[in-house]
Amino acid sequence: MAEPAVHRPLPLPHLRPAVAVAWMVALVLLFGMLAADLVLHGPITRLDAPISAWFGNHLRPSTTQLMLAVSAMHQTVAICIVAALLAIGLLSARQRHWVPLLLAAVPGGLVLNAVVKLGFERARPAFDHPLVHLTTYSFPSGHAAGATVWWGFVLALWCTRERSAAARTAGAIVAVALVGITALSRVYLGAHYPSDVLAGIVEGTFWLLACFSGAQVVAHHGAGAMA
Repeated sequence: MAEPAVHRPLPLPHLRPAVAVAWMVALVLLFGMLAADLVLHGPITRLDAPISAWFGNHLRPSTTQLMLAVSAMHQTVAICIVAALLAIGLLSARQRHWVPLLLAAVPGGLVLNAVVKLGFERARPAFDHPLVHLTTYSFPSGHAAGATVWWGFVLALWCTRERSAAARTAGAIVAVALVGITALSRVYLGAHYPSDVLAGIVEGTFWLLACFSGAQVVAHHGAGAMA
């Protein structure tokens, strides 16, 4: 009798090395450009304040409630809780080989973001009547990075289960939309500048690719050692 599909080992994400390296280099260069622009107060950084002020002048109660809810769903504690629940689910579904990758990608990405923030020490946006008040640093956005690594990991897992191109495309659209609205919520609420959330997405995407590539290398060497 065939083993139930849920208990069949799902393959880890497979990336072509050349493609993965090319994307990672491009992301490093993009992050470096954003960082240099911040340090030198370049054109992107100069646009941050006017864009943030525009959102501050166009607040709507219903939109504010939505953005607060989206933001709360993607704070560090919330993401760690859902990641822990997913890890338990993977273990119960006999997909334990995904758990180290989950731990490296999601909590690891959040730790990386906290460390990178210390390197820039950018102050948060300041408003007369802020919707949120935070004393931590602003660049890059932890919510944007966290949403990127979480939904990126979920998308990778989804794509290994779904063979249909339509289902994979739908999953990608949902994941991108959730990352996008999370990033937008942080700018709308005045917690971050636009360049902060962009840098967070870039950072999170780079970290995901690094984790996927690392898992692929470890799996390859493990298979070689057993041969």
